[in-house]
Amino acid sequence: MPLGFGPGNPAAPSPHLRELKETVRTLLDLDDDTAVMIRQLACTEPGCPPLETVVAVLPMNGPARRWTLHQPTDKVTEDDLKSALLTSAPEGA
Repeated sequence: MPLGFGPGNPAAPSPHLRELKETVRTLLDLDDDTAVMIRQLACTEPGCPPLETVVAVLPMNGPARRWTLHQPTDKVTEDDLKSALLTSAPEGA
C-alpha cells in the first residue's frame, strides 16, 4: 500500500501527510504550480535507519530540490521540516 493512503479510502492521503505538504509550501513560500511530494522509503545503506522520509519540491520552472529526513513519515514534525528545509541545502544542489 503506498504511503499516505488509508485502507478505507485508497485515493485519500493521510491528514498528517497533507499537513506536512502544507508546511513545506508555507516554509518555502511555494506557488500553486509547484508540486510537493513526500514519500517514505526503505533505507538500505549501512547505518541508515530502516525508514526515511524524502521531501521533493518540483517547480514548473527551475530545478527540483530534495531533502531526506532519517525517520518515518509519521514521526516527522513541523520542527523537523523547518530544520531540514531552512538550515540545510537540498540534496544535489
